[in-house]
Amino acid sequence: MRLPSPREYVPATPAGRSFAVTSLINAIGTGLYLAGSAVFFVRSVGLTSAQVGLGLALSGAVGFLTTVPIGALADRLGAKPTLVALQLWRAGGFVALAFAQGMVSFTVISCCLAAAEAATQPMTQAVASATTEGTDRTRTMAIIRTVRNVGFSLGALLAAPLLAADHVWTYRGIVLGTAAAFVVSAAMLSRVRAATAATVQKKVNPLAALRDFRDWRYLLLTALNGVLNLHTTILSVGISLWTIQATDVPAGFLPVLILINTVMSIVLQVPVSRLVDREGGAERALRRGGFALTACCLALALTTAPSSVLVAGAVLLAACVLLTFGEMWQAVGGWELSYDFAPEDRKGVYLSVFSLGNAGQRIVGPALIASVVIAAGPAGWIALAVLFAAAGLLVAPVTRMLRTVAPHPVEKEVAS
Repeated sequence: MRLPSPREYVPATPAGRSFAVTSLINAIGTGLYLAGSAVFFVRSVGLTSAQVGLGLALSGAVGFLTTVPIGALADRLGAKPTLVALQLWRAGGFVALAFAQGMVSFTVISCCLAAAEAATQPMTQAVASATTEGTDRTRTMAIIRTVRNVGFSLGALLAAPLLAADHVWTYRGIVLGTAAAFVVSAAMLSRVRAATAATVQKKVNPLAALRDFRDWRYLLLTALNGVLNLHTTILSVGISLWTIQATDVPAGFLPVLILINTVMSIVLQVPVSRLVDREGGAERALRRGGFALTACCLALALTTAPSSVLVAGAVLLAACVLLTFGEMWQAVGGWELSYDFAPEDRKGVYLSVFSLGNAGQRIVGPALIASVVIAAGPAGWIALAVLFAAAGLLVAPVTRMLRTVAPHPVEKEVAS
């Protein structure tokens, strides 16, 4: 794989470049919050771990239910105005969260935030696509994903001294800093000009958008992508718990794995996105993602076999590398296929439906990985590998069905 030149990390259009800077600021705020949220919940809001888990589970369900109605509303109002409103909504929610006390206020505010956060991803994809020209869409999304990884890291670094101060107002400062980042992001986003003319969108009743959705083939693609999105939970929950509970590898090795995942995502996401420039490339990327995740799970199943800690650590490292490639291939394949098979006049609804796959895995994934896969030992990882392999194999027939009924996807030109 040829590494790109520095210019390839810069979006081709002025609007794309402006949107990338906006995404960086947004990600710094998110990284700031993610680094300090657990401590904030306990020491500022006054919650137990069980209360945090329950509140976040309820908010996840709310986000799942509200994503498509907000997407239908975006088809009426436009993706960019909707995304600006969502950023301001999130800013207001974080200001309220900074002063929350107790379980009830935390849960109510978290549910309001979850509705905005769940709808942000498909709206980001829609706006990013509007800032590009021709076939540059997936590369721009890859750049934005790279920028977001950089922003998350910077935000986490900014949170470190605030957490070290160990005072209620520094914890609140983390949350208020996140709110400020979203306000700046919204202000900058409002000035971004689309590179392509907006398509007239079909007006859909937001409350009936999901009930009236009839494209079952697109739902199958959504489900496959949701299965492959389990890589998120494997990275955040699965590898850590498995390493601690089932291997002799020291816990101090875990930050190294996270660092490797982050660095690989920053350096390689743009080169990986080149795959979709070829005809059938998006389908191939999603399929490769499934097979890479299959190999990752098989490697995790093998980490209990070596008697040497060094060998087990090496196998764990290989699993992390496979996971990262699976994550990158899934991302670019999912972006391209979800957009290509969404009708031009219903982008908001279709992209919101597609995002439900990821939202669903966020609800089901932690319990599945922690309570079923890890509890079953190596056999659990082997069973998950079979699931990923099946998802990868089904990508081709599902996309074939979508192509036979939908004339709107744009075929790629074969790269020279």
